[in-house]
Amino acid sequence: MARPSQRTLQQRLAEGVVIGAEGYVFELERRGYVKAGPFVPEVIVDAPGVVLQLHREFLRAGADVMVALTYYAHRDKLAVIGRAGDLEEMNRTAVRLANQVAGEGGALVAANICNTWSYDPAEPRRTGAIVRAQYEEQLGWAVEEGVDFVIHETNDYFGEALIGLEVCRKLGLPAMVTLATVQPHTTYDGIDYVEACRRLEAAGATIVGLNCSRGPKMMRPLLSRIRDAVSCAVAAQPVPFRTSPETPAFESLTDPDGGHAFPLALERFACTRFEMADFARWAGDAGIDYVGICCGGGPHHVRAMAEALGRTTPASRYSPAIELHPVLGSASAEHAEMEGWTATPLA
Repeated sequence: MARPSQRTLQQRLAEGVVIGAEGYVFELERRGYVKAGPFVPEVIVDAPGVVLQLHREFLRAGADVMVALTYYAHRDKLAVIGRAGDLEEMNRTAVRLANQVAGEGGALVAANICNTWSYDPAEPRRTGAIVRAQYEEQLGWAVEEGVDFVIHETNDYFGEALIGLEVCRKLGLPAMVTLATVQPHTTYDGIDYVEACRRLEAAGATIVGLNCSRGPKMMRPLLSRIRDAVSCAVAAQPVPFRTSPETPAFESLTDPDGGHAFPLALERFACTRFEMADFARWAGDAGIDYVGICCGGGPHHVRAMAEALGRTTPASRYSPAIELHPVLGSASAEHAEMEGWTATPLA
């Protein structure tokens, strides 16, 4: 297997916090290239240039990792939308696009596997074999195209997370395994989140942690417990939405009329770039090694997070300079006084 990057994941981690950037599926749905509902990344083969552009935006914003857009690009999901014949092309193309942009900025390249909706803890042997075959298929193509490591994410079941990790280990790929925390305390198969991370570390994961479901404030307490419980690197990729103790997972958020806010009416709960920057600072101080963002994240969030961690990114050239705004800026008051009128700041 040819690794795309000169430095390994472990070397990057030893140098300091690695900045991740995900949320591709939600961002591309907003742009009109992914269908909400199935959320299958058909855009990979339908409009690859759009994916290249988004990779570049995340790279410019400070991301250290280009993640191949193969979330939900597995056999069962493609069969649902009638595109099983595109499976190999979609997976190989996704890795090639990530490699192309990573090479433009010295980023790492991550293969991506996720929850399959095929796993049933009541039938772990039968359904586990189905899951394993899908992971082996996807990661087999990724290895041939060249990746630095695997992000195995949004795991609702510990059993499914372990299967993905086993496939990564068999292929000789470092793995970042993260859990989705939809339930308050345990995975869907009843394993405490902290204990699940301990077991994943013991099974050989390079990084363990959390992604998706919880917003930045709700993810903090659990991350602190995980950091105290494991010796390996810890990852944090919250969604940029304000979840609460009453509704810790964004999948359960509702609008004032009681309708589902997830996945298409989440704007009222959206975090600002400043809230995500605050989370990044907290994570760096808390010893979190891989800091990123998940569903709903955009390049502006990533740039703010990178800058909060002390980075200057290519996109920092265009970071806000509100002092130059004609109404809100400091120069506006001086100009108004000279002209003899009063500038009224925006509320």
